[in-house]
Amino acid sequence: MTTPRDRIDADVVVVGSGLGAVAATLAAARAGRRVALVAGRGRLGGQATTQLVPALDEHPYVETGGVSRSYRTFRALVRARYGGLANPGGGWVSRLCFEPYAAEEALEDMLAAHVAEGRLTVLRGLSPTAVHLSDERVDAITFVPTGSRETAADVVPRRRSDNPDDLTARVRAIVVTGRVFCDATEAGDLLPLADVPWVCGSEGQDAFGESLALPGPEQPDAVQSCTVGFLVQRLPDDVPPPAPGAAPEGYERWRDAQPFTLDIAGWDDRAHRYRMFENGPDGHLPFWTYRRLRDAAAVGGTDVALINWAGNDYADRSALADPEHAYAEAKRLSAAFLHWLRTECPRDDGGTGYPEFVLAPQIAGTADGYAEEPYLRESRRLRTPQPVRQQDLEPVPGHARARAFTDSGGIALYHMDLHSRVGHPRSAYAPTAPFQVPLSALVAPRPGNLLAAAKNLGATQVAAAAYRVHHGEWAVGEAAGALAAQSCERNIAPAAVVAERAELTLLQARLAHHGVPLAWALDVPDDHADFVGVQLLGAAGALDGDRAHDLDVRPDEQATEESVRPLRAAAEHLAGGPLPALPARLTWAQSATALWHHVARTLPGAPCAAPSAAAPAVNA
Repeated sequence: MTTPRDRIDADVVVVGSGLGAVAATLAAARAGRRVALVAGRGRLGGQATTQLVPALDEHPYVETGGVSRSYRTFRALVRARYGGLANPGGGWVSRLCFEPYAAEEALEDMLAAHVAEGRLTVLRGLSPTAVHLSDERVDAITFVPTGSRETAADVVPRRRSDNPDDLTARVRAIVVTGRVFCDATEAGDLLPLADVPWVCGSEGQDAFGESLALPGPEQPDAVQSCTVGFLVQRLPDDVPPPAPGAAPEGYERWRDAQPFTLDIAGWDDRAHRYRMFENGPDGHLPFWTYRRLRDAAAVGGTDVALINWAGNDYADRSALADPEHAYAEAKRLSAAFLHWLRTECPRDDGGTGYPEFVLAPQIAGTADGYAEEPYLRESRRLRTPQPVRQQDLEPVPGHARARAFTDSGGIALYHMDLHSRVGHPRSAYAPTAPFQVPLSALVAPRPGNLLAAAKNLGATQVAAAAYRVHHGEWAVGEAAGALAAQSCERNIAPAAVVAERAELTLLQARLAHHGVPLAWALDVPDDHADFVGVQLLGAAGALDGDRAHDLDVRPDEQATEESVRPLRAAAEHLAGGPLPALPARLTWAQSATALWHHVARTLPGAPCAAPSAAAPAVNA
């Protein structure tokens, strides 16, 4: 018999546990939609929690710009768990390294108000098993409890677990209905269930002429490696370490084939040489502090580090085609690498092995200290006629930004970083210029109300490698959630929202009003009075001419006829016709705002045309 809790109805249904899922949920809920977030795991956060990568992969501008207001709030809330400490782990791979609990608590805090106000229902521990379609639309999804692998809830009490609105899977199946659905799963799980055209692996150089694609035609089995990371703590000198025990099955094979070493092939085609606690012979910082998540000297306790290295990158089989076996084998590989670290790794002081490295399950939030799920560098992706390609993200001579997308829903920046692919052990790398998230890349060709909201956007394997990191996934999810909300409010299919000029501009205005940058303009932060105008016209092509060469756009510079010309062209394109003359003695950014206000009057709905409010303060 069906009970009331066997069925949930919402406007927007977000499926997934990761950062893209949370960002999509926040964007749809703040727009006033009824949202159901259906998470496959007990903990939210994906890369930052269950996948054990809470050392954020970001870009050099992240502390002052280049990310949305909500992502900055997430980072601030993480730091608040440590009294405002800038980098609690002191890891050198990132400006912000921390323990998984901090991400979980920060994300829960960001969602809490929407749950309390009745807009958001969170269901945990559920995976999609069937997608119900009619008339080329998703009507509902059936979920069943996620597999029996141990989760954080088995060893660590989950916050707010007694909240009656925060449902847990206690039924055999549950059906969730909605008007727009966002696939924010780690592997693009909804795409095959909904019969969406999708691709994985390498499209091959024949498809789009990408230099980093594998030679020849499509190779769907050539999926990037995954990693089952693990956390280790370094025991104090006065604590006897436990014996290493017998080597895991397959140890010798993996030790020699990976190989296990502190040296790795660098992006510059040179071997980068590391030592454990000292700088390497070629000056590289220590291995131990690479992804250290807890700096004992700063926060107390013992040092804790994440081990996510070339040595435990698993590429023997596709984690998309055979996820259970891939997880099990990748975990065995990580156990073998840990055994090597404890027994055979060259010591800085001579000898071999660091037996004082022991697993840290309570910090990992798992029973054994290994990640609850693998870190996937690749998802199934929407197969679209014009995906984002390597050429769209590469630097453009004479320009500070990558190719402009006028349907931008956000921005990101990370290099195209491809780890070993199944059957192809060499990694690949190429730099990018600051780039955007095109909204058209989030819309499934069919069914008409399904959106990509994580690593599954319509991009090639090469380009998707630049979107896959923490802030990139957040940007994709936030754009998808806002698009889903407007589709519901306006009763227009997502593809039509993106295709119709006025609807697209309305959506972009709402994103900008909430502090989402659409174009790279670092010296116009989201609390600047002219942020919305600069972002809307910048996305429409106004960052041309002498403002194409730098990410700073000089907002306070006195406007001239020449400098206003690109602004006017962009504004008149958005308005669909000529606009009045501007007052004299305006700055360049004030000119953008004045033109934008004229454009806003031509839009349907509520365009949020007022200047953007300052980002809310976060109590540390």
